[in-house]
Amino acid sequence: MSLSMKLLVVGVLYFAEGVPFGFVFTTLSYYLRTRGVPLEQIGVLSLLGLAWSLKVLWSPLADRFGSRAAWLVPSQGVIIISLLGLAYLADAPVSLAFWALVGLLCLASATQDLAVDAYSIDILEVRELGLANGIRNGTYRLGVLTAGAGLLILSDRVGWSPAFVGVGVVMAAMVITVLFCRPFHLPRPEAVRAAPAPPGGLSQVRAAFRGLQNHPYFLVIILFTLLYKAGDALMGTMVSPFWKDQGFSATEFGVVSGIFGALATILGGLLGGVFTSRYGIGRGLWALGLFQAVSNLGYWAAALPGMTRHVICRIDLPFLGANLPIYPIYLASQGESLSAGLGSAAFMAFLMSLCDKQFSATQYAFFAMLFGLSGRLMGYLGGWGAAGLGYANFFFLTFLVALPAFALLPWILPVVRRIEGRD
Repeated sequence: MSLSMKLLVVGVLYFAEGVPFGFVFTTLSYYLRTRGVPLEQIGVLSLLGLAWSLKVLWSPLADRFGSRAAWLVPSQGVIIISLLGLAYLADAPVSLAFWALVGLLCLASATQDLAVDAYSIDILEVRELGLANGIRNGTYRLGVLTAGAGLLILSDRVGWSPAFVGVGVVMAAMVITVLFCRPFHLPRPEAVRAAPAPPGGLSQVRAAFRGLQNHPYFLVIILFTLLYKAGDALMGTMVSPFWKDQGFSATEFGVVSGIFGALATILGGLLGGVFTSRYGIGRGLWALGLFQAVSNLGYWAAALPGMTRHVICRIDLPFLGANLPIYPIYLASQGESLSAGLGSAAFMAFLMSLCDKQFSATQYAFFAMLFGLSGRLMGYLGGWGAAGLGYANFFFLTFLVALPAFALLPWILPVVRRIEGRD
């Protein structure tokens, strides 16, 4: 495939990957609250969402049996069935059957992610990973928005049941695309097909991990994977409460952090992808990662005394006859969102570059589990940190937490140069 076709394939697949995630963690949490479900029960969504971290347990099966499309299409089919089942139950009291369908949806979505990640690694060359991950971040975020904020808006107009069916229609379009467009179901790379079949069972898992251990400084790579986005994850769960506690309305938060923040993340992903493709993964990791760390100081500045409603400037909106004040928290939100896209483009390219195409599903699922669990742990600690330190000191701490990853770059950068053939 040409590079442009590869980027199109990656964009479509990661849009499909973002749709179920946005549906579960944005739409369903809001829907359940409108149905009067207690907050403690809504928290069950997080437990069901562990499927995205635990997919490493069945990832070896995707490497050993069948093509990537043979895993992708059935998992998308189960997603559609689950969505239609939830649409049927949407106007009834929330029952055990409802939760069972959500659990099935999460398992199928995690399996779809396995196939999408592995297929992307299979078709991309190392030099293409930066740009591809820029496209990936943007379209994934678009998928999350479509099934999240977009679906919530639609539900206000047509009701919950038709809105859930609408998400099923979107996923059905993905299935049709994969089935009838050849670039979405090419066979495994020739080198993989020519290689001896991997041993089954635990032997296959050991072979996959031996491949990862062949990288120099493997333990440093694991530590770097855990730390690279730790500062962002620590801060992430406290952003919404901070907006609320500073007296900003839900509309202000939704527009600035939700809509414009998503656009900034998409832009950051595209710019980060271009930078990484042009200057290499190594430079992307330190340059874009540094921007990612420093951006946390924007929220630190917004949390300082007297800065809550300090007007930096005003923007005239002639068509609305309004004068929009720009507060520090607005700029902090856009900077953090932009930098998240920048850093992710380089980081995801790095993780993909470490994977052997023969074991791409297993190896990438392992790295996804590492940074996913790290993010959840940091998110949990964020509540304690903000409560104990106050917002300003806490946000400055998130900047400090982002720095240890850079101390590991003297070991990480030689690994990257070796993979890129720049030794």
